[in-house]
Amino acid sequence: MDAWREDCFNALLSIDSEQELFTEVARIAKAIGFEYCSYGIRMPVPISRPKVAVFFNYADQWQERYQERGYIHVDPTVKHAFSSNLPILWSDKVFEPAREMWEEARGHGLQFGWAQPSRDASGAVGLLTLARSAGQLAAAELASVQAKMTWLVQYAHAGMSRLMIPRLAPETKVALTAREKEVLRWTAEGKTAYEIAQILTVSERTVNFHINNVVAKLGTTNKTQAAVKAAALGMLA
Repeated sequence: MDAWREDCFNALLSIDSEQELFTEVARIAKAIGFEYCSYGIRMPVPISRPKVAVFFNYADQWQERYQERGYIHVDPTVKHAFSSNLPILWSDKVFEPAREMWEEARGHGLQFGWAQPSRDASGAVGLLTLARSAGQLAAAELASVQAKMTWLVQYAHAGMSRLMIPRLAPETKVALTAREKEVLRWTAEGKTAYEIAQILTVSERTVNFHINNVVAKLGTTNKTQAAVKAAALGMLA
């Protein structure tokens, strides 16, 4: 297991192309028993319409249908990804809220599957799905391969995050000073510049100086937007 894990780690973190990385993920998925896989990642910003990237090796017809019908907005496994870090096993019960999508997916050979979300410090959320056309995922098989599946989730997300976050969410590379973070935290708590100045024992002018710097760094229009954006990007921890 340790040797397998090291091989996966080296392979997935040394690739410099998103598509090549997904191809390697799909190859590893096939080696552990899954002919199909998909990986999606959602950026933490913009808040109202986060950027999303998705990779599939499903049949072209199903990929087109999934996008055409906007199934990403009703897919129960996608909804699960935003509320849990736990894996989810496909079943009729899981897909009950999206029966039409489930029936169409099965018609394209996606009979049995498993998915697990992943997260990182930037706030990006990933979801790796492993699926196949035949062979129920029995408890015994899951017990023997789930460790590899879970490691693949983490490595896939680490690799994709490394490649995609700088391009889709360049704000994650912004460096805030300790004082700027401190001022933003109090701003996020609803404190005014005057109140923050009293708390930090500095002048109100100094507080506004830091706020203006952060607004410029994050490309926002005001301090509220800056605080929200910084929090979404995990900068205030």
